[in-house]
Amino acid sequence: MKLFDVVALSHDLPKHGLVQGQVGTAVEQLAPDVFEVEFADLTGRAYAMMALKADDVMILHHDRMLQAA
Repeated sequence: MKLFDVVALSHDLPKHGLVQGQVGTAVEQLAPDVFEVEFADLTGRAYAMMALKADDVMILHHDRMLQAA
């Protein structure tokens, strides 16, 4: 994962009111495998921001990905 990657939660975080599949953006790298992820609505208003490990999210891809042979 790298800065400004668009990600989705891989599991629910009920303490924070977030559910699997919610989309966020990596906005800061806090440690080698830990990122500050901002969650915002469709108008751009942030409703949550939290430190997450790379294992807590899945990177979303908008472009066609090449598959290894």
